[in-house]
This record gives sequence, structure tokens and C-alpha cells, in this order.
Amino acid sequence: MRAAWYTDFGTASDVLTTGDLPEPAPGPGEVLIRVEASGVNPVDVKRRTGGRGAMTSARVVPHFDGAGVVEGSGDGADKFSKGDRVWFYEAQWNRDAGSAAQRIALPEALVARLPSDASFAFGASLGIPALTAHRCVFRDGPVEGQTVLVTGGAGAVGHYAVQFAHLAGAEVIATVSSEEKAALAKRCGAATVLNYKTEEVAERVMELTSSQGADRIVEVELGGNLETCIAAVKPNGVVAAYASDAVKEPTLPFYQILYKNVTIRAELVFLMPDEAKRAAVDDIGRWLSDGALHHSPGPTFSLDDIVAAHEAVEAGTIGKVVVNP
Repeated sequence: MRAAWYTDFGTASDVLTTGDLPEPAPGPGEVLIRVEASGVNPVDVKRRTGGRGAMTSARVVPHFDGAGVVEGSGDGADKFSKGDRVWFYEAQWNRDAGSAAQRIALPEALVARLPSDASFAFGASLGIPALTAHRCVFRDGPVEGQTVLVTGGAGAVGHYAVQFAHLAGAEVIATVSSEEKAALAKRCGAATVLNYKTEEVAERVMELTSSQGADRIVEVELGGNLETCIAAVKPNGVVAAYASDAVKEPTLPFYQILYKNVTIRAELVFLMPDEAKRAAVDDIGRWLSDGALHHSPGPTFSLDDIVAAHEAVEAGTIGKVVVNP
């Protein structure tokens, strides 16, 4: 089968290559999937450059997320049948064979059904972003009637966090950096969109909430936005952060946090409890079936153009970058 891989860390053009690899066979409890779309996440790019730990093996087939068609099952795997359309996640977690290949064998617990009216590109855009968004929004219980602030509301995680919070009955405020991103956040259900480049976010949030603050904040850049988070969050509120790239080691102003009794959570999707992942997959599946979720499509590349796909993610392309193996 055709696949892409790297054997050392570096720039996309220096280390990514394509060629033929042996086709995988499904083991016990696994399904074999013909990959129709492989989603490229920021973490895929960061791992390739060495920003997320050491090489896990001598050869790494990248990408955690994807979608495709079931072609077979191993012993004890009875959840899916041949021909089922599916999306999957965590394909490369503790493994060296991700979704940048024509076929992949995965535990069926990491696989979910994809409705016939949802594209494979849509399915490949779920995984890490959607599960992360679900955890950040719902870890502390229902959000109905609450105000949820989503920073980076047009990003990979943010645009799902906006949708999930809106669908669950919250008043959503999103921050963005452009009119194009503002339109996306509004389409996903944000009641108010703030341009963080031209507006004082904390002041505007306090105005919009009658000086109460946001009950929860889904945060894309904890270190860079920490001061704003503390100023914008409600007493006894929660800040759920899933990244902090601009300031990788934030200094916590303890007494500011203490005197608002704020909870700050760090959320890594791979370490979500299994029951939280199942709850997320169930909710996502229901919303998909109801046609309630929006997909933000980006450019699509062939497997031979995987270098360009990674470069598109690094350039901050709006919408989901997908590789079609």
C-alpha cells in the first residue's frame, strides 16, 4: 500500500517521504479501514518537528485522525461490518502507524460510524479537535444557561467548542482575529464574536455578562491569555486550556486566581478517561446524524503532496487540511 512517513525530525520537505509499505492485517479486536481522508492537525506538525517528545520508532507514519471504509475485522471485533463508513481517532497514539496511508488497522474502540451524508473529509476533521472541544466544554457538567467564552473560535478545536456549547444551550462568546474567522464562528453558533486584535476582550466579556464574567473559558493559549482569562472569568468559574504555545511555561498569579476561586484545567485529549471519550463520541454521533454540526473544509492534498499539506497547517490555513491517501 502507499503511505507517507518520516525517519527523523525536521521540516516537512526534508523528512517526509512517500512509498510502499506492507498492508496491515487486523489483530484481535481490530478493524481494517481503507483510509479515504487523513486529517492533519497542528500536533502532527509539531510531532514531526520534534516538538512533542522523542521519536517513537525508527519509522513513523503520521496523523492521528481519519475516515474511511471498513474492509475487514479481526477476531472478536464485531462492532462494524465490511463496507461501513467510519471516522477514527488516536491512530498514532503509542503507535508508529498513523492515518497517512491507504489502509490502517485499529482497535474498534477508536472507530465510530460516519453518516452517509457526512463527507470523509468531515469525518477526518473530528478526532483530536472534536474530542478536545467536548472535554473542555463539558468536563465540569452541563452548560445550559451559562456563558462560555471560546478563544480562537474559528480554529480546529474552537469551532467545535462553539458548536457544542451552543447546541447544549450556552450563550457563546468567541474571539477571532479576522472578519473571515468571525463569519465562521457566527455560523457555528457564537452569539457574539470579538476581534482580540482590536477589542479589549475581558472588558467586552464583562459588559456582555453584566459584570459577572464567563462561567467557562475554552482556552487555546493559556500563557498568552492568562491575564485576560482571569479578568474575564466568573468567580468559581473554570478555564479549560488545551494549548500554550506562545508562552510554554506560564507563571500563575496565584492570589488573583485564589480570590476568584478559579479552576484552571489542562486538557490533553489522549489522556481523557475512556468514559469521557465514549460520551464525546456518542454526542458527536448524535449531532452528526441530526445534521447539527458544521464542517470547516480546508484544502485537500494527495498523499504525494503531503509536504504541502503540512506546510499549509504551519501557515495557519483556515479550515481542515486533509490528505487523501
